[in-house]
Amino acid sequence: MPAYNAAKTIEKTFREIPRPLVDEVILCDDASKDNTVEVAQSLHIKHIIVHESNKGYGANQKSLYDRALKEGADIIIMLHPDYQYTPKLIPAMCNVIGEGLYPVVLGSRILGKGALKGGMPLYKYVANRFLTFFQNLLIGSKLSEFHTGYRAFSSEVLQSIPYQRNSNDFVFDNEMLSQIIFKGYEIAEITTPTKYFEEASSINFKRSAQYGLGVLRVSLVHFLAKRGLWNSKLYSQSPP
Repeated sequence: MPAYNAAKTIEKTFREIPRPLVDEVILCDDASKDNTVEVAQSLHIKHIIVHESNKGYGANQKSLYDRALKEGADIIIMLHPDYQYTPKLIPAMCNVIGEGLYPVVLGSRILGKGALKGGMPLYKYVANRFLTFFQNLLIGSKLSEFHTGYRAFSSEVLQSIPYQRNSNDFVFDNEMLSQIIFKGYEIAEITTPTKYFEEASSINFKRSAQYGLGVLRVSLVHFLAKRGLWNSKLYSQSPP
């Protein structure tokens, strides 16, 4: 769980995580300004990583995936502790990977019209659809969306992509999916409801615009690299 100022929602999220299906819960706090860490400790979360300074959403995930692999996880699920995504879909996501159907599962807000129904702002929905169309066109995929924060991976996938080379900011998510598709892994999607409310994490319009430009850059680099026209560190297996 990548956490930042999640004190008001982390308990509700944690209580819905299906145990004992989930063996371990790992939380990384990216220098929150509230008492996220204290709440996590009160819930007896075994693995709590604390960044002393704010490193960014991508850096938060890097710390989490590193720890999950170190702990010997077979299936790793990224769940935001802001209760925007329901933990009740974890069994379905685990089953898809555990049965060997797909190595990656995304919880899609677009399938089943869950995004607008859940309160996604219209401008974000329109941007999501435009960016996803552009990405599918350049990358050669057919995903309903690239921008969900609800994701599950087999350990093999995480071990085979150089995610540590990705951005420490929000575009990390897109770089990671680009790497996964570049490696030839297939991705499943399941319909997921989503909730937008005051305590749920979100980025402002300026940051959203910066993210959008970053997404376009990632897609273009992927397109060129796949055709041997760009040598990008994102897809290189050589030591950094």
